[in-house]
Amino acid sequence: MANVLTLQDGRTLMDQIRQTGAACVVLDLTMPMISGLELLKQLKSAQPDIPVMVMTASQELDTAVDCMKEGAFDYLVKPVEPNRFISAVKHALELNALRNQVDTLRRYLLDGRLQQQEAFDAIVTCSESMTGLFRYMEAIARSQEPVLITGETGSGKELIAQALHELTGSAGKFVPVNVAGLDDDLFSDTLFGHRKGAYSSAENAREGLITQAAGGTLFLDEIGDLSHTSQVKLLRLLQDRQYYPLGSDAPLSTDARVLVATHRDLRAGMEAGTFRSDLYYRLSAHHVEIPPLRRRQEDIPLLLEHFLTQAAQEMGKKKPTPPPELRTLLCAYAFPGNIRELRAMVWDAVARHGGGVLSMNSFRDAIEKSGAPVPVTTHAESISEPSSDGLFTQIESLPSLKETENLLVDEAMRRAGDNQGIAAGMLGITRSALNQRLRKRREAKDAS
Repeated sequence: MANVLTLQDGRTLMDQIRQTGAACVVLDLTMPMISGLELLKQLKSAQPDIPVMVMTASQELDTAVDCMKEGAFDYLVKPVEPNRFISAVKHALELNALRNQVDTLRRYLLDGRLQQQEAFDAIVTCSESMTGLFRYMEAIARSQEPVLITGETGSGKELIAQALHELTGSAGKFVPVNVAGLDDDLFSDTLFGHRKGAYSSAENAREGLITQAAGGTLFLDEIGDLSHTSQVKLLRLLQDRQYYPLGSDAPLSTDARVLVATHRDLRAGMEAGTFRSDLYYRLSAHHVEIPPLRRRQEDIPLLLEHFLTQAAQEMGKKKPTPPPELRTLLCAYAFPGNIRELRAMVWDAVARHGGGVLSMNSFRDAIEKSGAPVPVTTHAESISEPSSDGLFTQIESLPSLKETENLLVDEAMRRAGDNQGIAAGMLGITRSALNQRLRKRREAKDAS
């Protein structure tokens, strides 16, 4: 295997580790030139965080005790049963990865700066919540455990997966596949490939995407839609790092990092019996949850400018100038389709644009067609939400119709940043009708 190095002379071990590092070391206790116990002492003195496993034919208790006192992670007596050896190595690697992640997280908490900013260049954001997410991604990048990426539709899950791939620095490819709608046979054929003659139309052998992702990253999108049978196969792949191409009895090994994404609530899927709990816990060793666009409204003006530039370049047009009230309108919208929806809005508006200031009509049309509610802003709400029994629970008595109208007008004006056109759209009335109500209120206030 490419990630396993065998040395014939134990005296070269320390130089080799200084050059390439190591996640785990397996030592034979009896070696020429230098004993395993002496090498264990040197290793634990110079590299105390590297787990060292000692393997020997000696069954003497004192020898085992001496090795453990010197810091050996495990003590294996020859002949070692293969499953016992593999289990011990996996345990050592997991412990080392966990220790590295804790150290990295501690360093980032103290430092606060991104170490590989270039990996996130494709993600347009100025949000502190996203920066915190990036720091976490840097901390888990070197782990071999799978990563679960969750977020609403259009929030940028594949961009996050690509950034994680860049952070690993692996030489292999980033291989994405959307598993939604794949039945079990197609899932197996797509991921694992098939041998010639595996089924009637398999005239030639075909390698699966997991083979193409060797040394790199396999990204499975919409994992929440996977069938139960396919979930079992994915679980085996993650646990054993092996898979069977269709029509083959010989397993193949993989070193690809597996990232998965979904917009579904997998915990709710577990409760409903549609998603396996053992697979969920295997996938969620690392969990990256992307906040929706409505929770990072500071990114909307930045994304608007970015998409205006992109759309204008693609269509060969001069970049249009957005009116200031457009930002207010967009920040007051819930964006159920998140970044993808904003991008579509901008592309449509630029396609219609003829010159001068960008028109807001196409944006208003898109928002009106969506039927989505106005988003809750970061300010405290001044109007209570009705409870399940239809009553307002945060006030002791109902307001009059006039008081309710004034509350709604005030709330709409606050959310719209005092822009009467946008506020009128929220209330479902014309701008002139809103202006008339505001004028009457001012006149009544002046008269009193």
